[in-house]
Amino acid sequence: MNLNDKLTETFRILPAQEKALKKIGVETVEDLLYHFPNYYGDTAQTTSIENLKVGENAVIFGTISGLKMKKAFRRKIPMAEAVVEDTTGKIKIIWFHQAYLAKMMSEGAYVRVEGRVSERNSQIYFSNPKIENAPDLFNQNKTHSLYPIYPETRGVTSNWIYHKIQNIFTSGLLDEIADPLPEKILKTYKLPNLKTSLIYIHTPKLEVHAQAARKRFAFEEIFFIQLEKQKARQEAQEKAAYLIEKDFKDVEPFIKRFPFSATSAQEKAIKHILDDFHKGHPMSRLLEGDVGSGKTAVAATVAYAIATSKPKGQDFGTLQTAYMAPTEILAQQHFESFIKYFSHLPINIALITGSGCRKFPSKVYSPANSGVNWTDISRTQLLKWVAGGEITVLIGTHALIQKSVKFKHLALVIVDEQHRFGTAQRQKLVNKTDVIPHLLSMTATPIPRTLALTLYGDLDLTLLDEMPAGRKKIITEIITQDRRADAYQDIKKELKAGRQLYVICPRIDEPDPTKELAVLAKSVKAEAERLKKDIFPEYTIEILHSKMPARQSGGGTPSKEKVMLDFKAHKIDILVATSVVEVGVNVENASLIIIEGAERFGLAQLHQLRGRVLRGTHQPYCFVFANTKSDKTVERLKALKTAKNGFELAEFDLAQRGAGALAGAKQWGISDLGMEAIKNLKMVEAARLEASKIVESNPTLSKFPLLKSRLESNSSKIHFE
Repeated sequence: MNLNDKLTETFRILPAQEKALKKIGVETVEDLLYHFPNYYGDTAQTTSIENLKVGENAVIFGTISGLKMKKAFRRKIPMAEAVVEDTTGKIKIIWFHQAYLAKMMSEGAYVRVEGRVSERNSQIYFSNPKIENAPDLFNQNKTHSLYPIYPETRGVTSNWIYHKIQNIFTSGLLDEIADPLPEKILKTYKLPNLKTSLIYIHTPKLEVHAQAARKRFAFEEIFFIQLEKQKARQEAQEKAAYLIEKDFKDVEPFIKRFPFSATSAQEKAIKHILDDFHKGHPMSRLLEGDVGSGKTAVAATVAYAIATSKPKGQDFGTLQTAYMAPTEILAQQHFESFIKYFSHLPINIALITGSGCRKFPSKVYSPANSGVNWTDISRTQLLKWVAGGEITVLIGTHALIQKSVKFKHLALVIVDEQHRFGTAQRQKLVNKTDVIPHLLSMTATPIPRTLALTLYGDLDLTLLDEMPAGRKKIITEIITQDRRADAYQDIKKELKAGRQLYVICPRIDEPDPTKELAVLAKSVKAEAERLKKDIFPEYTIEILHSKMPARQSGGGTPSKEKVMLDFKAHKIDILVATSVVEVGVNVENASLIIIEGAERFGLAQLHQLRGRVLRGTHQPYCFVFANTKSDKTVERLKALKTAKNGFELAEFDLAQRGAGALAGAKQWGISDLGMEAIKNLKMVEAARLEASKIVESNPTLSKFPLLKSRLESNSSKIHFE
């Protein structure tokens, strides 16, 4: 047996199991060994059935039988029943409203049951207890009491995973696996070696063993991410880039034309970027700022520095900037913003998306373009102008990274909402020319310092932590069920004064009541109907969600673009949408937002959503509707009122709810174990320090063959998206 062996060749696996394993990312022996338990059950903390007492919470282990679904005699409630038996007796289990549980358990399985003991007609029973499969090994073998509970999926149980890992252990494979972490690092941070850690994490005799193993694997994951990032940073600094000899005084006239005074944070960011341009190797910088902090103005200024610079050794032609945005709506918005910034200059700006191409300036004036003289052009013509160097700034979506898009002198790449693009996508854009362009990544997603240190180890970090002068602070109200009517009255006053309203819902459609485990939350479609009928009948209401087409293609469903542009033109008073508007078009008159089911969102995402109403000069209001009676949840939401900025909220969310609460946590490409490690700043800094030391002393990793081999195999698995 080898680590790279396919499980289908190692064990007898049914097609349904193979499909289920693939779903959870387990295809090889190594994948299975690194499929760690979520948590551990403890057979020592149990009660025998004969010792159960009415009214107490208890845990029992036993064999389940008599599984059946039925409906309650009088109220016709769907329910499931079963009997669990141990060596001391039997007890009945009833699940109300959860009939599907009878289908999820197997007759004769060994299970762990946890719940409150109830009594009816002198018979004790468990009502709606928690139940899970337990490895039947613990039914016979009492050498240790902890047993692992693995992430599972339909077709593959935690019990099945446990037994297959035991088979790997008994094969002797663990003795052959080399530990990729250098011994010096293991000793410095008191981490167990690989063999011990694998045994500890899958079959711990004590809780402290499991914790030691989890610490080791968390460190290992962060260390390899840091190693990859530090190596990329070192390699980038060895390559040549365009030398842009512009200083702050050269861009000051451009900044003075802004319709607002630049903040000191914006000026500092621009100076940092211009300093990077002087170094002769490619800049890699992350500009992180709250919604409305002025990132686009910074981007326009540094694009101006590029546009007014000549290619080396030439006194003609200009250097080019590529600006990549995650959505067509956002790309179009940046195109329009850049036109405003550059309208006084003889600079060609173009837009390329999957739906078409546009160019500014145009000799053709079109009233349809709201008086702005851009024009639609053919893709072929645009590509020709980009390749010839006539287009100075090209703004677009993923269309920018297609092979057909070729630049003449690409000097700067700007990636907006950086976390929405994978490393490979960004790399494609950077690799479009022989000379490596400078990279400016931007994000409005508030990222905790530890996460930024981990994910962006190869980027220098600049924070825009000031808001432009005159920007009003959002008044945020946490609204529980009993205060809804008052909140609607306050909103009506603002609507009468001519303002517009966003309503954010967690779902697009109503949940299917016949489906198991359906998320019961407000839906865009049903809420729009309810608001029109019962709350705001006199106002125009439209919906917006991700399943709508991006652009209009004649008749049928209105497109996202049309709805957003109609909302911007105030043809719509109330827009009911999913979080698709989190990164969206600026609507200065929309100063009100309701967020339904707020407890389902992380604080950082709630903060970003409410940033939609920060675009104008009117007083903005955010009504956070919480459908919960939990004091803890309401208390957490109150942090929205007290935190100074999005970064503070992200740190609070990380501490309170864990990394999973961060907006789009899954897209970071880090395991749950790694995400938990990110709470630990000391661990992140230690991993970063050790990775830096190794790369500085041996950039090619030739003296560390195990690290090099592991990094190469990891590069195909780690995605920062």
